[in-house]
Amino acid sequence: MSDAATVKPTTAGRQIPIVCPGHTRPLAELQFCAIQEDSQKMRTLLVSACHDKLPMVRDGITGDWIGSFKGHKGAVWSCRLDSMGYLACTASGDFSLKVWDAVTGKELYAFAHQHIVKSCEFSPDSTRLASGGHEGVLRIYNLKVPTQEPLMIPQQSQPQHPSSSSSSSPKVTITKIVWLNDTTVLAAASDGIVRFWNIPLMMNPENENNNGHDDVVVQVPTDPQVTLQVDAEIRDMELSMSQNVLTIAAGTKVSFFDLSNHQLIHSYSMPIHFKDEGGATLHPSGQKFVAGGSDLWVRVFDFETGKELECHKGHHGPIRCVRYAPDGNTYATGSEDGTIRLWKTDP
Repeated sequence: MSDAATVKPTTAGRQIPIVCPGHTRPLAELQFCAIQEDSQKMRTLLVSACHDKLPMVRDGITGDWIGSFKGHKGAVWSCRLDSMGYLACTASGDFSLKVWDAVTGKELYAFAHQHIVKSCEFSPDSTRLASGGHEGVLRIYNLKVPTQEPLMIPQQSQPQHPSSSSSSSPKVTITKIVWLNDTTVLAAASDGIVRFWNIPLMMNPENENNNGHDDVVVQVPTDPQVTLQVDAEIRDMELSMSQNVLTIAAGTKVSFFDLSNHQLIHSYSMPIHFKDEGGATLHPSGQKFVAGGSDLWVRVFDFETGKELECHKGHHGPIRCVRYAPDGNTYATGSEDGTIRLWKTDP
């Protein structure tokens, strides 16, 4: 972690955030994405998933609306951009996963599921797409051959009795997905477990010489490489590459795991709960984090001590999602009130 001194509480007055209207139902997820517009200019985008069926793209600095992805018939639980900002994916309550041209808004692919899809995420190299939800199955799609059947990895809870087999264990709901790298996917679930899955090499584009035919055998992994455990259903999970830390919001706690050794760094009890929605996000410096959940307040905490540093009110409904911008200068919150608010890190 950073060697910088512990962050001190701000002495600034009441902060007035930028309010981003447009959505008409509760927010479900937020993601910032920094993209290279030309050789010397970066642009930050903010995408939002919402129960109003219309995920949106905004300017990440001003909050100005850029466009919406129209096509879902149910609540959208997850919306992500790929690392280059060319593709978007959305996971919905209409039992579908969609891939979009993020520049034009055109729908490129639609992948049917058997139940509500709660999370989706592109691999860092943008060649694969992971999804999961109430079906209890982690699906990996090969975007180089989109007609190819996905790799399907059932997520099963731990047997309650030593004599029980894993195949007889009930499936669990996947709540969040992140890629650790191009070959490892982390799936967080309703049983409080994060499972690390190694994606078989046959899924790599370089090894695909079958042109999408079904006669290629891919061995489906049956056991995760690693598991991390918290004591409640996982509501939010964020990977902080700059700090190599995994942030998890579950139950009434925010927990941080060191991904170099899979050890728990800190676990802090919050004055809110994450039973319905909500989340936490770690500042890129690793010095502080923001959490929001069951009440109307947006709180900032010191990473090393868990001490509350700031508390801001602005939303008119419980906080559903929070994320820091890549540069750490601002953070976004989404609420049940249908608005997104952009806050300054140092008001």
